[in-house]
Amino acid sequence: MSHALKQVFNKDKTFRPKRKFEPGTQRFELHKKAQASLNAGLDLKVAVQLPPGEEQNDWVAVHVVDFFNRINLIYGTISDYCTEQSCPVMSGGPKYEYRWQDEHKYRKPTALSAPQYMNLLMDWIEVQINNEDIFPTNVGTPFPKNFLPVVKKILSRLFRVFVHVYIHHFDRITQMGSEAHVNTCYKHFYYFVKEFNLIDTKELEPLVSVRVGSGY
Repeated sequence: MSHALKQVFNKDKTFRPKRKFEPGTQRFELHKKAQASLNAGLDLKVAVQLPPGEEQNDWVAVHVVDFFNRINLIYGTISDYCTEQSCPVMSGGPKYEYRWQDEHKYRKPTALSAPQYMNLLMDWIEVQINNEDIFPTNVGTPFPKNFLPVVKKILSRLFRVFVHVYIHHFDRITQMGSEAHVNTCYKHFYYFVKEFNLIDTKELEPLVSVRVGSGY
């Protein structure tokens, strides 16, 4: 990563504290393996594939946390420009509006500003990935039956961050010279969710023809 990009994507700009893997754990080793594949410049379609002998749920868990960290970083870079005034609705252009729903305050899908939505989303994801009952960190502890449904919900909601950033804030990303980095993050995310069928194809429509299909 260039010096300029390092300045843009610095820890102070992270929207949420980075979630880390404990050194010495199986999850940490998988994380290193995934990073090595990316750093080696492998085709992203190959880099996302399950390494021989590894458990799919472990591989998925590592990537969910990694994508959470990366997308936090991307949103952090434009969050000063994503305000109640500039983005009163969490959307991806006129065709796509994303409403928030949870088990607490917002039991029905509710229209919110993009900053409100992002705050609720990142808080919600942090709760999920820090929950040992959903994302167990001890070797040998089985993943729960609802692991993949939770993962699918996390990733589909993280995808909405890409949609919002690309459609409403990509000019800012371009001004910072960060578009290549953001495009690579998006492609990595896209190939991963396609490889393991983690997001419904219809949900990917807002960006699939714009970004991956056009060769980014």
